[in-house]
Amino acid sequence: MIFGVLNQKGGVGKTTLSVNLAAGLARTGVRVLLIDADPQGSALDWAAARQGEPLFSVVGFPRPTIHKEISQIGQGYDHIIIDGPPRVTDLARSAILASDIVVIPVQPSPYDIWAAEEVVKLIEEARVYKEKIKSVFVVNRKITNTAIGRDVREALAAYPVHVLQASLAQRVVFVETAAQGQAIFEVDAAGPAVVEMEAVAAELMEYVNYPDLKVGA
Repeated sequence: MIFGVLNQKGGVGKTTLSVNLAAGLARTGVRVLLIDADPQGSALDWAAARQGEPLFSVVGFPRPTIHKEISQIGQGYDHIIIDGPPRVTDLARSAILASDIVVIPVQPSPYDIWAAEEVVKLIEEARVYKEKIKSVFVVNRKITNTAIGRDVREALAAYPVHVLQASLAQRVVFVETAAQGQAIFEVDAAGPAVVEMEAVAAELMEYVNYPDLKVGA
C-alpha cells in the first residue's frame, strides 16, 4: 500500500505523521519505505539525527517522476509512505498519482481548513488518470476542550474527502522525538501520543482494506 501524506499548507505536521505512521507499520514486522519527496528534506534530517539501528528505510526523491518510478523504488517493500511537498507543484501531482491513498493532515484552524481546498483539487484532478485513489483527512495538533477542536470535522465535511474519527493532539513528545530521530513509541510506548497514533494507523489500514493488520502489536 502506498500512502501519500500531503497538504499544501506548511506546518501541519506532515513529516511527523509520515515518520510515526511508518514506524507504527514497521513495528508489525512488515517492510516499510519512507520516501522524502519534500525538497526541504525533513524526513532525511530525521533519519540523519537518529542513533542506532533504523526502524525503516528512508530515501530522498524530490522529483516529479515518483509515479513513474515508484514500482522500482519501492520494490520489495510491503508499505510505502511518501512525505510530499508543501506546495502545489508537479512534484505534488506526481506524489498523488503514485499513491493508493492520500492522507491529508489538517490542524483545527480556519486557515488550515480553507487551505485544504488546494490538495483536494489536486486529488480530483488525479482521479482522471487514477480513478481508485482514496483520500482522508487526519485532524492533527488538536487542542483538547476547544470549540474549533470539536467543530473541525463538521467544517471538513464540506469536502468530498473522508475524515478519520481518530485524531492526534498537540503534544510535546512529537517535537522531542523528532529532534532525536526517534519515533514516539521509543520514548513512551504506552503514552497518549502512541495510543492516538495507533488509532489513526489502525483506522487508515481498515479504510484501505487491511483490517487484519494490528498496528502496534
